[in-house]
Amino acid sequence: MSRLPLRTIEDAPEAAKPLLEKAEKASGFLPNLLRVLANAPTALEAYLTVGGINGRASLSLAEREVVQITAAATHGCGFCVAGHTKVALAKAGIEEPKVEALRALGGTGDPKLDAVQAFTNAVIATRGKVADADLAAFKDAGYDDQAALEVVLGVSLATLCNFANNLGQPPLNPQLEAFRWDGAKARAAE
Repeated sequence: MSRLPLRTIEDAPEAAKPLLEKAEKASGFLPNLLRVLANAPTALEAYLTVGGINGRASLSLAEREVVQITAAATHGCGFCVAGHTKVALAKAGIEEPKVEALRALGGTGDPKLDAVQAFTNAVIATRGKVADADLAAFKDAGYDDQAALEVVLGVSLATLCNFANNLGQPPLNPQLEAFRWDGAKARAAE
């Protein structure tokens, strides 16, 4: 049961209604994350706006999904792990064993994806004050300063939605149920 109201298009604050309508039309359903964020229309707008900007980053969709799954698993947000698992498998083309490894906060065996994951972990753990060696390792994997800042962008986006979900505790939408994550796998891998 959600701790914060799960707004519908009908009962959401006026400023949130067009944002929810557009989101529902785009995805075919209204994710409960958005229904929670609709309680604060500016938070919903920020999430959708930053998400759109993140989608234009130079990082590939697969790399962006590595950032999102890593952050969500680190922050203990089962809703976001489930949602980004679906995207990683259905749209980003990341193979299931690699996605399962990411969900467990483990390496995928893919040097590029693992470099993104390691750098994401460093950004989160140090709140951006990554060690020179971590930045050098990321760059040695073929990334540049732009990509490093785009990881920070992705972590920022993830932090907003992960923390909003952790606060609101919305139930998982039925469309995401097949991708449920409870954190036990990640803790067992440590």
